[in-house]
Amino acid sequence: MSHPLLTIENLHVSAGETEIIRGLDLTVDRGEIHALMGPNGSGKSTLANVLLGHPAYEITAGRVLYKGEDIAEWTPDERGQAGMFLGFQYPEEIPGVSVVNFLRTALSNRTGTDYTVLELRLKVMDAMKELGMDSSFADRYLNEGFSGGERKRNEILQMAVLEPELAVLDETDSGLDIDALRTVAEGVQQVASPERGILIITHYQRMLDYITPDVVHVFVDGDVVATGGPELAVEIEEAGYEAYRPSAAGTSAG
Repeated sequence: MSHPLLTIENLHVSAGETEIIRGLDLTVDRGEIHALMGPNGSGKSTLANVLLGHPAYEITAGRVLYKGEDIAEWTPDERGQAGMFLGFQYPEEIPGVSVVNFLRTALSNRTGTDYTVLELRLKVMDAMKELGMDSSFADRYLNEGFSGGERKRNEILQMAVLEPELAVLDETDSGLDIDALRTVAEGVQQVASPERGILIITHYQRMLDYITPDVVHVFVDGDVVATGGPELAVEIEEAGYEAYRPSAAGTSAG
C-alpha cells in the first residue's frame, strides 16, 4: 500500500506552556509543491522545526507520518538519512569547513556511501553548473562571508546534491532582493521532481511569482484556515491575512 510522503494529523505542538500549533492537518505527496503562507508569529517556522525533530518543541497530540511511519521518536539525523531536508531561514556559518567537504559528509551520512573528495566534487560541480553557480563557491567556507542570496542558493545546492524525498524550505525568500529571489526560485524549480515533495513556508506571495505551487495553504494562529490553488496566494497579497483569521466574518476553516 502506497502512503503519502508526508501526512500531518491533528497536530498540536507546544513550546513550554505555550501551544503554538493547534490541530493541523496537512498532506504532501511526491511530485507536489505546497506553499504554506501565514503572518509572522503564526507558527510556520515552528512547524518546520517540528518536522525535522527540533527538541525545543513537544508534540502534545496528533501524528506526523513520513511515508506512513510515525516519526515522533526519530532523531534529526534519522530524519535526514530517511530523505527529509530542511532549508533554514537563517543558515549558520561554519568557519573552516568548505562547502564541498560539508556536502561530502552530509551525503555520506544520507546514503551510507563513503564518497571520495573527487567523486563528491564532480557531483557538486554538476549541480552547480545546473544551478548557474560559480565553481569557486565549492571551496569557500560554509556560509562564511556569504550574502543572503548566496546562503539561500547554498541551501538549494545542498538539496540538489543530497536529493531528499521531502524538502521543507523555511522562509527561503527572507531577506532577498528581487534578483536573488528569482535565482533561488529558479533553483527550487530545477530540483523539483516527480519523486520529491516540496513544502515552501513563506510570509509573502512574491516567491510564488516564480514558483507555481500545486496547493496553497493559509496558516493562521497555528492551523490551516484555507486551502486552494495558486490563486489563493494572489488573494492573500491583495486582502492580507486578517480576512482569514478565525474571528473574521465569513471565514471557514479548511
